Amino acid sequence: MSKKLFVETLGCAMNSRDSEHMIAELREKEGYEIIDNFEDADLILINTCSVRERPVHKLFSELGGFQKKKKAGAKIGVCGCTASHLGDEIIKRAPYVNFVLGARNVSKITEVLHKDKAVEIAINYDESEFAFKDFRSSPYKAYINISIGCDKSCTFCIVPQTRGEEISIPEYLIVNEAKKAVSTGAKEIFLLGQNVNNYGRRFSGTQEKINFTELLRRLSQIEGLERIRFTSPHPFHMDDEFIEEFAKNPKICKSMHMPLQSGSTKVLKDMKRGYSKEWFLNRVEKLRSMCPDVTISTDIIVAFPSESAEDFEETLAVMREVKFDQIFSFKYSPRPHTEAESFTNLVDEELGSERLSTLQLLHNELLDEKNATLLGNIYTVYFEDLNRDNFVAGRSDNNIVIKVKGSEELLGEIRDVKITSIGRTILTGEILA
Repeated sequence: MSKKLFVETLGCAMNSRDSEHMIAELREKEGYEIIDNFEDADLILINTCSVRERPVHKLFSELGGFQKKKKAGAKIGVCGCTASHLGDEIIKRAPYVNFVLGARNVSKITEVLHKDKAVEIAINYDESEFAFKDFRSSPYKAYINISIGCDKSCTFCIVPQTRGEEISIPEYLIVNEAKKAVSTGAKEIFLLGQNVNNYGRRFSGTQEKINFTELLRRLSQIEGLERIRFTSPHPFHMDDEFIEEFAKNPKICKSMHMPLQSGSTKVLKDMKRGYSKEWFLNRVEKLRSMCPDVTISTDIIVAFPSESAEDFEETLAVMREVKFDQIFSFKYSPRPHTEAESFTNLVDEELGSERLSTLQLLHNELLDEKNATLLGNIYTVYFEDLNRDNFVAGRSDNNIVIKVKGSEELLGEIRDVKITSIGRTILTGEILA
């Protein structure tokens, strides 16, 4: 009988891909079968996030629940970013944990499995040329890492301390992975990296030096590949060549995630983001002038230390000007091992909560206005999710979530859809004959 594996993934798409890598290695090398119920598992993995404080607290709550209800003899492993920065502290606080595996050590999963109380968290470990076994959660799209780590020094961010310095994955491994996914039915690939458009900055071995724009060109030549998505590009690296390729290449989906973080140049300088408000708006203007149908999403942090009322108003002004299609917004959370952890000019907690609420309300108002204009529009949708009530959902080229009445026969299909009903986060339509 095969052994049973349960995986809980917290955090970003890179964590999701790391989980897929670990599942693949455990399935192929150790004979594990993935299941949905941890109480029946022989091995429980929790793949963690440490970008904000809340997921760290959730980790220990989840571990306690696993320990109480897991079957006798089942192992528990803690992986990911929180594993990287807490290390053996996790085993001290939860001594029933069998091993700890950092975000930069994913390829060691089958090693630590057999070493009780193993702690592998080196952030300088290089697995950029490791060829992982094959596993994807969805047959319709493939997440592909193109780099690991981050060389930025944003004062609020813990990622460089959990994922190490930035190293690009060789182009041939990326292309081979994309071709393999397409050969098994995927029509879309999703490229992942902390700063994808900084691709090519550093390779660990002797590799051809190409940039992200050239990587996009080469991937788009793969026969049978219909769509290319990626996250997250850094505004600092959004040069004209990159934007022009994005706009003219028909295989690149017309949605762009541009992490703003703040609309105040002063706060951006305190964050060490490397760009100004004016640069960000200039890139948005060029992007929309060349690609009018593009949708733009962003990340915003409110109540960063020293953020004044005027700084916050500048952020709201950028919101009104850009009219983002989606935002991921948070109140500043001090993180260990970051420069901002030592900042003393903190914004009052209650005021920070008020600012977050104000920002989110404004976004909803702007989004409702924008969505109201979409009724009757026609979009080309790639269907990948079977919903309840006989609906199938997918995404348009510019990343709008759209559902239609239908069955699993639509999964993996690309069809034209006319919008018949508007919702804030999902539109409803009907397939055109």
